Amino acid sequence: MKVHLLFKDADYDEGMPQPWNQGALAQDLGLGVLLEAMAGKDRLVYDVCHKVLFDSLKDVSQVRYRQQVAEDCINNPEVVRQMFLLAKDAIEMRKKQYWSTSSNRLSYLLHGSVRLLQMLRENLMKLRRIADAESGNFRSEGFRSLFGMLKEELDDAYLELMRTQLQELMFKDGVLMSSQLGKGNYGVNYVLRRPPTRVDRWLKWRFAPRYCVHERDESGIADLSRRKDRAVNNTANILAQAADHVVSFFESLMKELAFYIGCLNLEAALRERGLPTAFPEVDGPGSLSHSFKGLYDVSLALLKDGEVIGNGLSADSTDLFVITGANQGGKSTFLRSIGQAQLMMQSGMFVPAESFRSNIADGIYSHFKREEDAGLKSGKLDEELVRMKDIVDRIRPGAMVLFNESFASTNEREGSEISRQVVLALVERGIKVFFVTHQYDFARSMFERAGARSVFLRPERDEDETRTFRIIEGAPLPTSFGEDIYRRVFESSQER
Repeated sequence: MKVHLLFKDADYDEGMPQPWNQGALAQDLGLGVLLEAMAGKDRLVYDVCHKVLFDSLKDVSQVRYRQQVAEDCINNPEVVRQMFLLAKDAIEMRKKQYWSTSSNRLSYLLHGSVRLLQMLRENLMKLRRIADAESGNFRSEGFRSLFGMLKEELDDAYLELMRTQLQELMFKDGVLMSSQLGKGNYGVNYVLRRPPTRVDRWLKWRFAPRYCVHERDESGIADLSRRKDRAVNNTANILAQAADHVVSFFESLMKELAFYIGCLNLEAALRERGLPTAFPEVDGPGSLSHSFKGLYDVSLALLKDGEVIGNGLSADSTDLFVITGANQGGKSTFLRSIGQAQLMMQSGMFVPAESFRSNIADGIYSHFKREEDAGLKSGKLDEELVRMKDIVDRIRPGAMVLFNESFASTNEREGSEISRQVVLALVERGIKVFFVTHQYDFARSMFERAGARSVFLRPERDEDETRTFRIIEGAPLPTSFGEDIYRRVFESSQER
């Protein structure tokens, strides 16, 4: 039995490869807050969401497949949570029966496997009932396939046969077995026999010879136990494998649903705050599409009590976005929202926006400013260049890079030249670049040579110079942050 809710033709792989820069992405984009909101204090949900979020899908059809499953979950949250709890309950059953099913004694293995399968059967029945009652409310290919499989493989006849056979395998009337004498009068060819019917059982019991072992005959009792183990050997192993197979199915169901439970938790948290979410339109790699409305930083929204400002942009066929302007204007927040939305989209999730459209990126990278090296092992610029080299060594055409005040640890002229050379090389290789900077020399030079595939953005201000925390299109300004510094230092001094 296959779940296939995350992938159309593959199971969830707990050992799926993670990107080498996941730590930097989590730190730069504030993803810890996002993952905690998805987990809702459930460690399993956190671990699965962490793996799936960073395992970015590269195929449009895979993203849409997962989006449809996620949308079904949002439309049927109680059903999905019930299925998740059923799967978790089955795994707990396995833990409680672990001693019986891991024993070296085959008779214990047999009994433990039968008891476990009897309990798992109850959960399979409940799952089948959900499929019967709720399948009409689900539209995605993933759920339709899962429910169809449950109806076909777990029909009433099969479940009843499973019940009767497990009941027989409890051997309440003892174990019936046969064997033959081999060399040296050792028993060979032990075979477990099916118990006779009730009438036959009475007749055979009435006229059968009686062999009794005295209760104090420890060696005789041990000998019978060994013979019983030899008789049930094949059956015990088959039942243990069957129990493992059913447990494996529930484990896959639990882990794959864990990602969608995370989506439900996050969607509920954002809905409580009155914030919009939308399933994005996904374009293929290399199409350079990027447009959105009401996009916001989801981690900031989860931490902030007040209003969260969303941004809009329509910039298809664009591979360079330069964002300039004063501090505390919303530039870094805007940059984080771009990276968050791209990761969420490529994991098959909704995004924090009213609408969103983007192309698949072949890798998402971030290069944000860092604090000075506390150990003084290298200068700040050296550290930035080392991180840039790590990205360059791995990046490929079609990727996306987010820069936040990079190469600002040196003087304006040198930092601008480094930024210029890095950006031009990346764009030339077909890599989409978002660059937040205070380097006017760099921003101006890029603006002067800009073509149709470049967009320049800056924080919006009202007529009275009040920040709105919205990002709008606009050319770089030489006084974009100088006036702020002057007012903060000199005007406050005059007031004092």
